Amino acid sequence: MQTFQKYLPIQPSDQKWGLYALSVGFGQINAAHNYPSPNHPSTYRFEWDKGRVLREYQLIYITRGEGVFESTKSGIQRVYPGSIIILFPNEWHRYKPDEATGWAEYWVGFNGPVADQLIKNNFFTPYNPVINLGFKDEVIDLYDHITEQSRQERPYYQQLVSGDILQLLGNIYALSREKQLDGDDSYIHDLINQSKLVLRENFEQLISIEDIAEQLGVSYSLFRKAFKKHVGISPGQYLIQLKIEKAKFLLNHPHKRIKDIAYELGFDSCFYFSKLFKDKTGLSPEHYRRNKMTGGIKI
Repeated sequence: MQTFQKYLPIQPSDQKWGLYALSVGFGQINAAHNYPSPNHPSTYRFEWDKGRVLREYQLIYITRGEGVFESTKSGIQRVYPGSIIILFPNEWHRYKPDEATGWAEYWVGFNGPVADQLIKNNFFTPYNPVINLGFKDEVIDLYDHITEQSRQERPYYQQLVSGDILQLLGNIYALSREKQLDGDDSYIHDLINQSKLVLRENFEQLISIEDIAEQLGVSYSLFRKAFKKHVGISPGQYLIQLKIEKAKFLLNHPHKRIKDIAYELGFDSCFYFSKLFKDKTGLSPEHYRRNKMTGGIKI
């Protein structure tokens, strides 16, 4: 998992929209590593002994590892994989991963009267800032889209990102309520969702399905059978789907050579990548790029 962080400029028109992003990022914090990173601006850094007060909301999704969170209103709470930590403006807090595990995190910071209204109507409360969602693809998809829009900073990207943030809040609320209603703590269900996150975070590297099964502490045969039953395709095919979707995104950049894209996605052979891409999309990478650039493909 790579590391990315960005702090976003705000225009008056963004504030008038009612919901706007202030920061976005993701990263892996290794075991026994100092937290938070000193690379953050001074207003975001804090020492564990002193804690911190922000003037914005943040949604922090922990996908691996464990830790602890504490705030004035909630007291001390444990943080597990699949937890969302909600930070509230003007609320003292502190949090950190366990030294033995570290953790992987995604976050987005935001502000605006739309968010204030949700808190006023008690959809979210600083008395319950740690919500166990489990491992959800749709949540990661939203973080990924927020990251890409923020990275590119195209015109009016703030309005697009604000929609993602509102949808993210909707997902958090709905998923948390569903979990309360059905009490779904199935070991297999969480195992499969966790494996999908591991695949998403590592699909650009040379990782095997056997490695993932070992990382999750189950046999390869059991993992493959359970994955196919719950997802509908094998973990290997799911991994290929992730690579193809990423390849489509990279082909939008005309300066990137197809050979470089193949190697970036972990393919040893450009020929194999091109053949696989055509099998899955019906077009070669060259044809796909040419049609996309001329408006022949809409995705």
